Amino acid sequence: MHDSPPPLPQHQPPSPPTAWQHYKPRRALWDTLWDNKAVRAGGVFLLLALCGLIILALVREQTGTQGFLVGLGLAVLPVPLLIAAFRWMDRVEPKPWRNLIFAFAWGACAATLVALLANGYATKWLLNTVDVAREDDASAWGATFVAPVVEESGKAAAVLLLYLFRRRDFNGIVDGVVIAGITATGFAFTENILYLGNAYASDQSFGYSGLPSTTAATFFLRVLMSPFAHPLFTSLTGLGFGIAATLAPRRRVLRCVVPVLALLTAMLLHGIWNGSASLPGAGFMAVYILFMVPVFGVLTWLTIWSRQNELRTIRSHLPAYQAAGWLTPPEPFALSSMRARGIARDVARRSGGSASARTVAEYISFATSLAFLRERAYRGAPDPDFTAREQELLHHLWQRKDTAQPALAQAIAATPRPPTPHPFYAPPTHPWPAQPWPTQPTPPAPGPGWPQTPGQHR
Repeated sequence: MHDSPPPLPQHQPPSPPTAWQHYKPRRALWDTLWDNKAVRAGGVFLLLALCGLIILALVREQTGTQGFLVGLGLAVLPVPLLIAAFRWMDRVEPKPWRNLIFAFAWGACAATLVALLANGYATKWLLNTVDVAREDDASAWGATFVAPVVEESGKAAAVLLLYLFRRRDFNGIVDGVVIAGITATGFAFTENILYLGNAYASDQSFGYSGLPSTTAATFFLRVLMSPFAHPLFTSLTGLGFGIAATLAPRRRVLRCVVPVLALLTAMLLHGIWNGSASLPGAGFMAVYILFMVPVFGVLTWLTIWSRQNELRTIRSHLPAYQAAGWLTPPEPFALSSMRARGIARDVARRSGGSASARTVAEYISFATSLAFLRERAYRGAPDPDFTAREQELLHHLWQRKDTAQPALAQAIAATPRPPTPHPFYAPPTHPWPAQPWPTQPTPPAPGPGWPQTPGQHR
């Protein structure tokens, strides 16, 4: 049986208006560290910048200046497409750009540097220690058994850091897959520069050019045929962290075991992929078609299903606030429809410009966070600061309602399927604690920080 979440706030602000005169929204942990402990944030920035400079020097040393520039120009081509795909998956509750920039930079700089140094050391160790006849054999062994462990561990570190320090933005499977995918995209970007640059340098040495060249073959295999390889591997790790985020705090062992098992699965899949490159004949294509493509399809389906589940969460938990008078009756439906959301932003942009559209987007974001906050409490895993966070989100909604609610109402009118009376016009069936459900909300008295003529909720 589900645990009951904390009681819903009444239709008026949780505290008297005078208590809100000096209201300051709570700052997330990341924002607090950035403002009050700049040394830590500066240390992360300097670490990534230093890793980036070292990677730049190492890659340029191996490929030469021309090879580096050619590799950079070709490796950047799939990056916008991959980032756009992950941002599309994350449209329900988009992650802050600072999280995504950190993830990409970690993958492109820190994880790649660790992998480059560790893989090179492992190859030398295999040549000197294990009975390996040729350097090519040592490279194949290292790519199959060492590289997956090193590379997936390095990329998983970014997911772990965001899971620990940006926990508020980590609500489920979609969040884990998106963060992991962006991290792996950064890793693949730098790795492709190295591979393509080396291929170009080799072609220059032997006088190859055009389609028969090594550069063209490398570009086809890494950029056109398998740009999703690294994102696929690391997304399995993100999937584990996403599942762990949905588990109740009392399941501590399971919350630790699931990400570890997901990481081991990512290493195994990565090892199979790398090992297939050394298979004779059509072995590589067989692994690609019969194994990699189906796994990619299943993961894509699971992510899309999880995104639809997020919309269902919004539709299930926002009616509680509608019944308490904080939202208008059509809003739970509008906020759980991507089409209605887009229409509302367009309506606001036409009537009030980009500022109004931004206000509606913020209203949608805060309402979505409110639904996820309530959902975590409903399944028995409430945030430690549930009440303060709920008050903060309701405060932000109240400040933006005069612009957002009319736009959402017009969006509902333009949506092909309008909401049905149930459950949006009645109290939800969840086991909320008993309390009066107001039929006519009473707005707060005017005061500093609140609209002077707040009016009534519609």
